[in-house]
Amino acid sequence: MKVALNTGFVGSAILKELADRNHSIKAFSRSIASDVGYRNVVGVALDVNDIDALAADLKGADIVVSAYNPGWTNPNIYEEFLQGYQNIQAAVKKSGVKRFIVIGGAGSLYLDDTTQVIDTPQFPEEIKPGALAANEYLNMLQNETELDWELFSPAIEMHQGTSGKRTGKYRLGLDHPVVDKEGRSVLSVEDVAVVIADEVEKQNFTRRRFTAGY
Repeated sequence: MKVALNTGFVGSAILKELADRNHSIKAFSRSIASDVGYRNVVGVALDVNDIDALAADLKGADIVVSAYNPGWTNPNIYEEFLQGYQNIQAAVKKSGVKRFIVIGGAGSLYLDDTTQVIDTPQFPEEIKPGALAANEYLNMLQNETELDWELFSPAIEMHQGTSGKRTGKYRLGLDHPVVDKEGRSVLSVEDVAVVIADEVEKQNFTRRRFTAGY
């Protein structure tokens, strides 16, 4: 399958998983040096503000997977996240690619009928602007009718779980965190990559948000 992938922290793990499965990948990033070494990967510099150029580069892909994030420490993350994703979405539509998978955040997951993870007192203030942007973009994406979009919300403890370990095992969910026997929502970045690669191949959640955990 021909996959256009916006890389980064999570995207790099997805890149490795897809490359190991022998998919043909066009990897978009600010720095393409990390993409060197994969025979089935072509690195392309990313400019989310140039919709026409991005659309031209995306043309011919079977699916676009985006883990775009302007940086959690970026003081303008809220504005740049929303604008960047609206540009990427517009470029995907202009390119003629139908499938679009977005890596969102865990903050929009619901703990009950009305309370989202981002609403809890323990949610880190330093990443709240980016989480709010991810929440708002999910709301925007739910109005998209032209693309076969999907948005993946990682486990709450993606960065604090078994990082560095790929088990290949996970359980899927929709709008609520998937928790283990201890009540924790945990999934390593490597297994997030497995989830996304499996979804690229199977397409189970068209026009839905989904999540996963151990």
